[in-house]
Amino acid sequence: MTPILPRALALPDFPWDSLRPYRVRAARHPGGVVDLAVGTPVDESPDVARAALAAASDAPGYPATVGTPALREAVIGWMERRRGVAGLSDDAVIPTIGSKESVALLPLQLGAGPGDIIVHPRAAYPTYDVGARLAGATPVPVDTDADPDTWNLPAGRDDGPAAPVIVWLNSPGNPDGHVLGIDQLARVVVWARRRGAVVVSDECYAELAWAEPWATEGVPSLLDPRVAGARDDGSSDLSGLVCLYSLSKQSNLAGYRAAFLAGDPAIVGALTQVRKHSGMLMPAPVQAAMVAALGDDAHVAAQREIYRRRRRVLVEATAAAGLVNDPASAAGLYLWLSGPRNMSAFDLVGAFAELGIVVAPGDFYGEAGAGRVRMSLTDTDERVDAAARRLHATDLFRP
Repeated sequence: MTPILPRALALPDFPWDSLRPYRVRAARHPGGVVDLAVGTPVDESPDVARAALAAASDAPGYPATVGTPALREAVIGWMERRRGVAGLSDDAVIPTIGSKESVALLPLQLGAGPGDIIVHPRAAYPTYDVGARLAGATPVPVDTDADPDTWNLPAGRDDGPAAPVIVWLNSPGNPDGHVLGIDQLARVVVWARRRGAVVVSDECYAELAWAEPWATEGVPSLLDPRVAGARDDGSSDLSGLVCLYSLSKQSNLAGYRAAFLAGDPAIVGALTQVRKHSGMLMPAPVQAAMVAALGDDAHVAAQREIYRRRRRVLVEATAAAGLVNDPASAAGLYLWLSGPRNMSAFDLVGAFAELGIVVAPGDFYGEAGAGRVRMSLTDTDERVDAAARRLHATDLFRP
């Protein structure tokens, strides 16, 4: 008898698999490949984290799901120092095994299911869509830069628009680098609370701001009291709000899977129970590395300057080639590029491949990505400079 399982899940094809022929074409370039398709860090992990990891490597026991007291204290201190969120309690934070697992599994862990609507940015990392599908819910892309009253939502039971159970935000955005300001974040929070929706903000690029006012003032957090509302003691009203954060980008710890979430203790508590039952435990040495990394701002500032220089080189080179970066792309790890109107996203990917450069087509990120490509800042200085020379010398992107 044929086994009943596995059953096919309603998941799209893994998009990066479609880049294989373009990688093959790029590999033929005599100067070698420059891989700017995936935002995986290439610079060294900071010494402070590596030393802490090694020192904590004797870890025979099971780690706590909620993290060590030292880690919770480090997260709370970092959120106040770097994100302007004071007064978080121990039960408002928990470590996660990278932030992508939360993007994919948080709807399921919170009990979302068939019939539920989950909204996410219209230009978005594909895992927001996948996370809704894994829970059996319906993903709906919306323009999170716009007034939520204008969002195009499916009809509900009363002939009005359906009320979502989760509103995903991503600021700074991947792929577009857009930043949601205080007023827009607060507008979304008020709108969601009136409908009983949870707001979850993926903020993992917040330390990589390039344009003003964000470079000076900092990218605002969903949990900022100016967004969430302030309680009598000055702390944030966290009800219905959660933010995700990762050390993959700012600290080059993608291989450590070092991340956390913070927000409404009731939501964090529900997620904690699921994580306890399912054994989702961050390894103790990684927790120690996180404590060290969160306590050291110097390596983050140094890495920011490395990315700033690479971004400047690539912005100048792509402009010289006739490509246009999204003018609202103010932060993050990517350029969001458009070319001539007669070139599709995959046409652009093919032209880049002729130059030995691999980029990601905007189609990976929803219909809003038509005619665009995403270019990451994550290759070495030498490779970025090589890409820049090729772009300065090409006419492949001219109409």
